[in-house]
This record gives sequence, structure tokens and C-alpha cells, in this order.
Amino acid sequence: MRYIKNMQIMKGNIMVFEAAGKKLTSEERAIPALKSGEVLIENLYTTICGSDLHTFAGLRKEKTPTVLGHEIVGRIVTLDKDHPGTDMAGNTLSKGDLVTWAIFCCTPQENWLSKGMPQKSEGLFKYGHAQIIAEDAFHGGLSEYCILKEHTCILKIPEGLPLPIAATINCAMATVAGAMRLAGPVEGKNILITGLGLLGNIAAAMSKIAGAKAVIAVDVIDERLEGSKAFGADFSYNSTKETNLTETLANHKIDVVFDMSGSPDAIEMGIESLTIGGTAIWAGAVFKTRKIGIDAEQVIRKLITIKGLHNYNFEDLQYALNFITDHHLHFPFSEVVSKEFPLAEAQEAFEYAIKHRPLRVGIKMNQ
Repeated sequence: MRYIKNMQIMKGNIMVFEAAGKKLTSEERAIPALKSGEVLIENLYTTICGSDLHTFAGLRKEKTPTVLGHEIVGRIVTLDKDHPGTDMAGNTLSKGDLVTWAIFCCTPQENWLSKGMPQKSEGLFKYGHAQIIAEDAFHGGLSEYCILKEHTCILKIPEGLPLPIAATINCAMATVAGAMRLAGPVEGKNILITGLGLLGNIAAAMSKIAGAKAVIAVDVIDERLEGSKAFGADFSYNSTKETNLTETLANHKIDVVFDMSGSPDAIEMGIESLTIGGTAIWAGAVFKTRKIGIDAEQVIRKLITIKGLHNYNFEDLQYALNFITDHHLHFPFSEVVSKEFPLAEAQEAFEYAIKHRPLRVGIKMNQ
């Protein structure tokens, strides 16, 4: 960080993404004066999410240039005088506090709040997805700073929670919390999870803590299936190697299936595996793929419920923080980030993530 004369002028580096196939470039920019209700954050750690990789590789389109990264954790540098000075839980916010925040913000809209869907409000702003403009560039994780806009939902993080774990709260953790909310009580139920990336492993851990009878994991990568056992999976199957997998899953009498893969094949298999009264939660299909095929008669006769989830609401963010605060030592969340890079090597971090497909790669800011 660079401070000039009583902090009247402040500058920070950002890593700019322009298009798939072009290398990220570093730019130093002046940090603008805060607007009403804004908060200046010094980013400490960012993890590279799957949607970041999709954008980087050209599978997902964003307005560019942009600053990627939305799984962020940081410390408060200053709060504008018009900010209420508290987080969503009512805790007092002060300079130096470790915080996370929702990946979206907007002017409160009662119609969407009453539906529990603030993430679908009109005029939504999304951190790590916004276009860089002249005086608005500090809004992503691949940056030394982030300016939180008015009405951003902020939560104070307890000291002692490791930064690589804390960074995942406002995307992966909160998304799975939303999936759990949609599924309803899972105590005593058999849970199928398709796609054992970070979301799938979190779903296994949350299901176990919530009292699931059995957690069944399905993926196409043996290493991920093996790793899922430490997050609570009781059974694991490689869908490319198992014969009669649908029959095997049916024998488990699946009550709830969480699809975190986005694979049409996995989604179809999950629906087919559900027992009478089962529920399917789809959270992984956030990129273009083929249309899925469903046997409508079986959906009707088996009284199956299908629910989709995109992002999460404020209740989910709070649940995610509470869960990881209470249980980060009960599961190997400390091993989720396989490798760290400094901000200046963000390009190498993305290339590593695409090549090796770890659960997460971390960007650790200079401290």
C-alpha cells in the first residue's frame, strides 16, 4: 500500500482482465474519496472461484475490463461518516476489523426482500464482476483494496479464522448455505451430492452437521471422491467407472440431491435416483450447456420437487459465517487452498488452477 501525505492521496494496484487469452495486467490507480455510506477495505486474501475460471477461459462473459475475484476477506481502512457503523448482525464496525461481505449490493427493495431473494434485485452490483470505469476500479478481489458500496451487507469475522477459509465464506460457503435452506431439514435423510468440488464438499460437511443419515458422493475424479470422505461422505462413486450406478443410487433411497457440478448427465442421474417425495437442488449449472432430459411422468408419480439456486440471500451469508466459525476445525477446510500466489502473480495462479483443478487457489496480498 502507498500513502501520500496524511493519507490525502492513496493508491493501490489492481490486476486487470480484458479478455480470454490475454494476460492479466497490473495497474496502479488512485483510490477515490468515499461516497456516502461506502467503506474502504484493504484486501487480505482472495480465492479463485469456478466462475472466475469460467470468465478467464472465455466460458462466461463479463463486461471488460474488469477486476476478477469475489471470494474476498479484508480489513476495514475507513468508513464513510454516513455508514451506520454496524454489520448485518448489529456488531459495531471499526477500523482494522476483519470482515467479509455479500458478493452483491443494491438499494433495498421490499418486493425482493420479502421473497428472500435480494440477489435478484433491480440494479444489482456484483463484486468481482463489474466493469472498470474511470473512478470505479476497486471492486474485485484481484486488487489491494475494495470499496464497498452503500447498502453492502457486511459481516465481522472472528479473529483467528484462517484467511484462506474466511475468503470462501461469501461465495462457496454462502451458496451451499442457500442450497441447504432450499432443501429443508435433512436430519435422518439420505443425501446425494453430484460434483465434489468445494461446494460439494461443503454440502457434505453441512449435511453431516445437520444430521443426515448418509451422504453419497458422485464425481468423475477419484482424488476428489477420496477427499470427500474427510468432509463427511459415507459412500463415493466415480460415475465414469461404476456399472449400474443409477441402480446403486436408487438402493440408497435418496431423499435429497444437491447438484454442484452443472453436468447435464449428473443432473439427470440425480433426478432418476430420487425416492418418492425427493427434492433436487440445482446450484452448479451457471454456464451454458446442453438442455437436460427429464422423465416428467416419474417426477409426477414420485412427487419430486426441483429447486434452483443462484447466489444466496443475507440469511445464508450469516449461516455460512456461523457454520465455518463453529466447524472449520472439524473438517479439513485448512487444506482447501492447495497453493498460494502473490497478487503480482495472479496470471500464474489462474493458469495453475486451470491445469491442476484444485478445490481453490489463493491470492495472498502483501502484508
